This record gives sequence, C-alpha cells and structure tokens, in this order.
Amino acid sequence: MSGLNPNAIVDINKTANAYAASIVLKIHNRYIDVKSILGLTLTLTLDMDYELDIHGPDEAEAKRAMADVFRKHGMKVYVLP
Repeated sequence: MSGLNPNAIVDINKTANAYAASIVLKIHNRYIDVKSILGLTLTLTLDMDYELDIHGPDEAEAKRAMADVFRKHGMKVYVLP
C-alpha cells in the first residue's frame, strides 16, 4: 500500500459501519463493500482516485461523513450523486 496508514483503513471502515446505507467503493471494474475491512485492506492506496456509491436511509449523512474521512487521510474521492 502506497504509504497508507493502517489507521486510515480502520477509520474509513468504522465511519462506514456507523451508517445503515450501502457504501460501495468503485475502482476500475471492481466494487468493494467499504464495510469490509478485508476488502479495504486489499484495495486502498494513497495514489488513486476513488468513487463512492452510497444508497440508503441515511445516505446524505453517510455521503458527507465518507467524503470527510477519505479527505482526512489525504485520499481523493468522488461521491456519486
């Protein structure tokens, strides 16, 4: 992983798990459930751009929180509308 602090993975995962919404990370042709710590560990690096697709009862709050936590750790993220 390109300099990504393991604490960033835990922080992103904990943030995602605080919401009922489905939170999916799109990268190339792969889709990763952000609530899966293993999926995140095998996928996240600092030098990539990410897309998040978030749907569910609390999606507005989840979109804000997920964008904030990715940016907090210096990661580029686009949250799909």
